[in-house]
Amino acid sequence: MLSENGASNWREPPPLPALGTLVVDTGNDDRVGEFRGTAGPYWSLRPVRGGPEWGAEPALVRPVDAAERMRAETARANARSRGELL
Repeated sequence: MLSENGASNWREPPPLPALGTLVVDTGNDDRVGEFRGTAGPYWSLRPVRGGPEWGAEPALVRPVDAAERMRAETARANARSRGELL
């Protein structure tokens, strides 16, 4: 894909993270998910508090930063303390 000035908009997908790695899907409102594997051209991500997986474009996924990791881990701990299934 080319931009208006003729430059390529193609972003190389990042290398596959280890299973369970927390990442941010920038193509989905910066949603934080746990990497679960691949599904065709997409990466399967799962919400840290549980729920259905979703497909993310690998080129739009980035590692979590320290604050995002802390929020996700706190949300997971709170869900467990309430007895929610994860």
